[in-house]
Amino acid sequence: MKTVWCLGSINIDLFYDVPHIPAPGETLAATGHSSGLGGKGANQSVAAAKAGAKVHHIGAVGQNTDWVIERLKSYNVGTAQIAISDDPTGQAIINVASDGENAIVILSGANRTLDEAAVSAGLAGAAPGDILLVQNETNLQIEAARIASDQGLRVLYSAAPFDADATQQVLPFTDTLLLNEIEAEQLQQTLKQSLFELPVKNIVVTLGPKGARWISTQSRDVFETPGIQVEAVDTTGAGDTFAGYLAAALARDFEPAEAMAFAGRAAALKVTRKGTADAIPTLEEVEVFDP
Repeated sequence: MKTVWCLGSINIDLFYDVPHIPAPGETLAATGHSSGLGGKGANQSVAAAKAGAKVHHIGAVGQNTDWVIERLKSYNVGTAQIAISDDPTGQAIINVASDGENAIVILSGANRTLDEAAVSAGLAGAAPGDILLVQNETNLQIEAARIASDQGLRVLYSAAPFDADATQQVLPFTDTLLLNEIEAEQLQQTLKQSLFELPVKNIVVTLGPKGARWISTQSRDVFETPGIQVEAVDTTGAGDTFAGYLAAALARDFEPAEAMAFAGRAAALKVTRKGTADAIPTLEEVEVFDP
């Protein structure tokens, strides 16, 4: 199995249970509160590690948040490439409604202070064929993708939070592009190109409860896996769980349909639990999951 290297955000997640997502100007009383490890990058690293992959995380946190790094270590995520910044560790305020939907406000903090030399040094130990997993909650995702591509890594780009300009710049270095259905439509409208015309070998489009679609732009083959019907209690982190499990599947050279089914089962199980990184299921839990 190849190694997964994840350049990504690390946040402290602050959860508030609310009856519904607040409307503009509305004040709601929360019915519960919790906190934990989060950030799209950290979630994806933890998911890949829980899926059985060897994972190294490249990122940054602020002073006096040693527990964040220790929590990553507890999930067998390598943390030697995490820098300590003068800016605060990123934070996310997450309102979770009774139907499982969420609304999130993010403070980027240390996540936007990455140094290109440090990213290059962090990837120095990577080998050709390894996976670089990257998303849009840090700076330097474009530079990291270029460095990784030059070293022969396979770049899996989870293009969220969606930014059309950033996505366009990362695409030339990307092997597999991961989008949800809305992001895929936005990208096609912005670039005025179909997904088949993009300069990337493979595209995975997640379809929420309907499953996922794998597109090979070279062979023009399309594979779909159906969704798994579960009772959702918290959709936060479901996409990150899918991304991390997909990265682990690619590191194990799964076939497209097998990789999507593997990631889809993990994401479906995740939405039945409240929380983010701490609530991501383990490989053993996914293997026995019987919805």
